[in-house]
Amino acid sequence: MATKAIKSLYQLHETVSFRSSWKLRRLTTVRAFSAAMSPPSLAVVYDDHGPPDSVTRITEQPPVEIKEKDVCVRMLAAPINPSDINRIQGVYPVRPPVPAIGGYEGVGEVHSIGSAVKDLSPGDLVIPSPPSSGTWQTYVVKEQTLWHKIEKGTPIEYAASITVNPLTALLMLEDIVNLKSGDSIVQNGATSIVGQCVIQLARLQGIRNINIIRDRPGSDDVKVKLMKLGADEVYTESQLGLKNVKSLLMWHLVCCSTPSNILPLFEEMENNSYCLLVVDIDEDDIPEPSLGFNCVGGNAASLVLKFLRGGGTMVTYGGMSKKPVTVSTSSFIFKELSLRGFWLQKWMCSEKVNDCRNKIDYLLAQVREGNLKYEMEIVPFDEFHTALDKALGKLGSQPKQILRF
Repeated sequence: MATKAIKSLYQLHETVSFRSSWKLRRLTTVRAFSAAMSPPSLAVVYDDHGPPDSVTRITEQPPVEIKEKDVCVRMLAAPINPSDINRIQGVYPVRPPVPAIGGYEGVGEVHSIGSAVKDLSPGDLVIPSPPSSGTWQTYVVKEQTLWHKIEKGTPIEYAASITVNPLTALLMLEDIVNLKSGDSIVQNGATSIVGQCVIQLARLQGIRNINIIRDRPGSDDVKVKLMKLGADEVYTESQLGLKNVKSLLMWHLVCCSTPSNILPLFEEMENNSYCLLVVDIDEDDIPEPSLGFNCVGGNAASLVLKFLRGGGTMVTYGGMSKKPVTVSTSSFIFKELSLRGFWLQKWMCSEKVNDCRNKIDYLLAQVREGNLKYEMEIVPFDEFHTALDKALGKLGSQPKQILRF
């Protein structure tokens, strides 16, 4: 009897232990599953392509599973770029399938990590690199290799916007033509973020820069602003309505020369006009550019081509005027000019991502040192549609819009 009683108690203990163990394992599994989910996220969503101010809405997204190699990032800021607008409109060559979440670059803080993540920790400041769709939301979950850790203390608005525009400027300056200090470049669209970055980065490398802006009210103030950034020359398109723009460079040589190295400079004529006799080229002269950047197209692109020296290269990275680039036959035959395109997404492929990250670190260092700056406006996320209207140009010329989450 005693043996049977002990056996019954043992079986009861085993049953209770099994049930308790199962409940404990079930509870542990539930807790682990809960820890491996992101928080719900507020996001800018569009269900169809179309006018961004009509098809976008802010809505809550459900939690996303955080797999072992994933990193969940609490987004801090993200810009509204023209390419973001084009993706929503459905006119950008590469775009996510709808429904989709807007945004392509940004900056955030690591919120939580998967069990196999080693190189990132909660609290780290990171940017998506290469950039990818879906940054206009409060939480983003991506595989760890798609995040690049950056130095804390970097201004959030610059960290959010460092890739699409400043990196484009640096890559075009360094990786298209072998430029050295004293060489020169020419660009249109000089007031754009890329244009402003080209000016400042060229100055840091000792590269002279000639800049073309469109005719508009306040163009003189724009010239002053660009000169303060480091522009050597700034012309409006109407100033360049000449058959030979080299005459403007010649005028620059004359204005920058001194009597000590040009004697005589002018000879007075009988009709009170003056005739240029001698031009002595010194160290301060701007040589003909070997490299040009075009983001406008149409006539503005033709003006860039006119400045280029024989064998020069024009790089097109945008088409704001929506007009084609046209080149004269003589430019190809007698000047042997080269034309090529630049698309950042192609440059940030897997083989070049580490080089691009090194360049991003360089750019952010220049920001922290005060050598690289551009105008932005930080807007709270709940005012997204106001920021979007500004980015669409509904409220006139506006700074780059940065969403703050």
